[in-house]
Amino acid sequence: MSTQPASGSCLSCGRPLPEQAGRGRIRHYCDATCRSAARRERQRSRQPATTDVKVSLTSSTRHVYLDGIQEEANGPAGLTARVTSASDQLVTQLSRTGAGSPLAAMVAARELSAVSTEALQASVDAARAAGHSWKEIGDVLQTTRQAAFQRFGRPVDPRTGTPMTKVLQPDAGDRTLGIFAEIAASRWEPARADFGERMQEAVSADRLADGWAQMIATFGAFERPGEPVMRQLGTRTVVDLPLRFEAGDVTGQVTFDADGSVAGLFIRPVLPQ
Repeated sequence: MSTQPASGSCLSCGRPLPEQAGRGRIRHYCDATCRSAARRERQRSRQPATTDVKVSLTSSTRHVYLDGIQEEANGPAGLTARVTSASDQLVTQLSRTGAGSPLAAMVAARELSAVSTEALQASVDAARAAGHSWKEIGDVLQTTRQAAFQRFGRPVDPRTGTPMTKVLQPDAGDRTLGIFAEIAASRWEPARADFGERMQEAVSADRLADGWAQMIATFGAFERPGEPVMRQLGTRTVVDLPLRFEAGDVTGQVTFDADGSVAGLFIRPVLPQ
């Protein structure tokens, strides 16, 4: 099995990252705990703060994921101009010494991130229109073809022939990683923090601990999570998360209601192929 060199230090805790075995997305965090901590920090940084900087903190309109590719109000030329403008604004803010505001730089970085996401979607659309497979796209994005499709695909409803609007919760993958990071650290109550009312009643901290203990008794010590894959089930978002133990692999599954609360949590052994 080939290895990839470490990408440097963990972006959350600063510790050196180990070498990465096999192909896949280059690691930026030690484990799911650090990834979850970074996600929570990003969420806190998005909260508006009282300041004299008169800069709009409204994020760009979310791109609608539809399979029938329609002409966007902002075509390629408009998107290129927005990427250039956002990039120039960020460079301007970061190059200021003393007179500039860190908050203004943060807003500029946020806008560049938003328009870059739109540019990535447009690039994937163009690749599909040119006949490239989801496997090829996944390889470029250093992820699986299923994960690439779940994020960028535009499915058509076979019953009606009309585009299907995705209602996947964008942070469901990170939240699932966070939940299992809490479970792996034996922090049962934090793991239950987002449980819905029925889940709170059905899955106590003791039951959660018992279930995890059974996994360890069967498969040995927990090693690391894999890449979460999201899918839509009615109005709910379902996330499948590969979990690697020392003596076997299992799949953790978390279901989120439309309001963001956890409606289901399962751990299933991976069937041998």
